[in-house]
Amino acid sequence: MTIISDDNNKNSIQKNIKNPIVETEHIEYDKTFETSVRPKTFEEYTGQTELKDALKISIEAAKKRNTVLDHMLFYGPPGLGKTTLAGVIANQMGVDFKVTSAPALERPRDIIGILMSLKGGEILFIDEIHRLNTVTEEILYPAMEDFVLDITTGKSQTVKTMRLSLPKFTLIGATTKAGALSSPLRDRFGIVHRLQFYNKEELSKVIKRTASILDIKITDEGAEVIAKCSRGTPRIANRLVKRISDYALVKFDGVITEDAAKQSLKMLNIDEMGLDNTDRAILTMIAKQYDGGPVGINTLAAALGEDVRTLEDVCEPYLLQCGFLQRTPQGRKISPEGLRFLGIKNNSAQQKLFGD
Repeated sequence: MTIISDDNNKNSIQKNIKNPIVETEHIEYDKTFETSVRPKTFEEYTGQTELKDALKISIEAAKKRNTVLDHMLFYGPPGLGKTTLAGVIANQMGVDFKVTSAPALERPRDIIGILMSLKGGEILFIDEIHRLNTVTEEILYPAMEDFVLDITTGKSQTVKTMRLSLPKFTLIGATTKAGALSSPLRDRFGIVHRLQFYNKEELSKVIKRTASILDIKITDEGAEVIAKCSRGTPRIANRLVKRISDYALVKFDGVITEDAAKQSLKMLNIDEMGLDNTDRAILTMIAKQYDGGPVGINTLAAALGEDVRTLEDVCEPYLLQCGFLQRTPQGRKISPEGLRFLGIKNNSAQQKLFGD
């Protein structure tokens, strides 16, 4: 095998490589609903205080050293603002960032095309990074560590590996399953941080800011009702603001009051804890049909007619946070708090859990 370091080959190789669908996000976002409500600075970004403070230091240090930021990995439940945070970082650094997702990087040429199109200082954001295939990961290793790209051409005795230099860049990965990342990939991130669920006060700020941007009238009491039902997640809060504003426009003269929010949420089958029909069905099925559990997640998904990933990634995190669900090696169990929430008393499941 021959190793060739030849930057002149870079242009010819780049012509033969097509990028996967990649969205280049500039400092000015398109005025769609999702992008228009996204914060663009740390001052506008609500919540995640500890992470923001750490990032401000890293960004200031990188600017003073005139270098790029360390690679970053953000993990946590969906909807907490991982993509938005990457955009804020890019804005604070004064650079563009390119957005893609791991499922879009099926072939080696996909990631190679993106890496070769990067400019110095740019940020590459890869969503669902835990779903990268092995070949793509191995291409990323030297790119992240040494900012080089190893490309192999030819077959058998004529194999040649060309090492091409890349401009220094920052990779930001986002995942809902940090444990699913391989150790070699995870260890190459200089900053690893878990995003936390939002409290009601933080969500109220997010809701009021979104309503202001969308020119929606909302009272403090209305924002508080929505915040309580947003499952600690800004994405859900923003979605509810839009849905409830439609209801308020028709029934309450366009103002989201406490009554408007409550009536709209009732119509949407969302209770005061933010649980929807699927969440309540999970708890009810475990309590009544499986005697409180334990029951396997695959069995539960089949019985409910839901996808396993939906239960694991969407429903379970919040039910666990509320204390309504317990995850054990034997399967899922409903907690005493979950039984109380459902109002189930003196059944066999409760006797088993409470011991009475």
